[in-house]
Amino acid sequence: MINEQGADHHSTITRVRAGLQGLDVGIPEGWPEYVLHQMVTVMREGAEVKLSKRAGSYVTLRDLIDWVGCDATRYFLVARAPTSQLTFDVDLALARSNENPVYYIQYAHARCASVLRKAQETDSGLKVNEGLAHLGCLSEAETLALTITLGRFPEVVGTAAERLEPHDVANYLRDLAADFHSFYNAHKVLEGTAETMTARLALVAATQQVIASGLGLLGVSAPDVM
Repeated sequence: MINEQGADHHSTITRVRAGLQGLDVGIPEGWPEYVLHQMVTVMREGAEVKLSKRAGSYVTLRDLIDWVGCDATRYFLVARAPTSQLTFDVDLALARSNENPVYYIQYAHARCASVLRKAQETDSGLKVNEGLAHLGCLSEAETLALTITLGRFPEVVGTAAERLEPHDVANYLRDLAADFHSFYNAHKVLEGTAETMTARLALVAATQQVIASGLGLLGVSAPDVM
């Protein structure tokens, strides 16, 4: 069990753990595990949303979901380390631009899906699963950068899980999307020799799978069309 609270409740940790140890019922020391979060500032229409407990003015999680949807809410809240102050920019979360990390990552996934659909529609006989055997014929800088980033995924996920730092996965996906967009803009996937095309298709398929898996870990959807 992981107990998530605001940083202003830091003194609660010691009292709760001491009380549980006082029960002497075999509860391990240091249980439960805590993650303390800094406060969240909400920006909307270019201005900070003023919050006041006394005035009953506040923003709930439901408000954020109603404003920007589940995907953006989940990503934005998890994309920063809990020890860092978070500014939740509602306008940015709604933007359909590269500055919006959720849109940027999901668009990369949709691009992958589009390329793979086109490859199937052309009925060229290209087999994506054979592309891995031809990766050696690709030596462009954008291709190598994408390949290296794809290879980091298992380590990133493992470390994030061990350290309770899901923001590492969110930031990794942003980097992966950037590398894929650079690769996509620099090279025509469905042009060239059969070996080149299948190798590039294999990278596209791998990128789609990794983005879908990473977003799934964060509870964010991976649309095929945008």
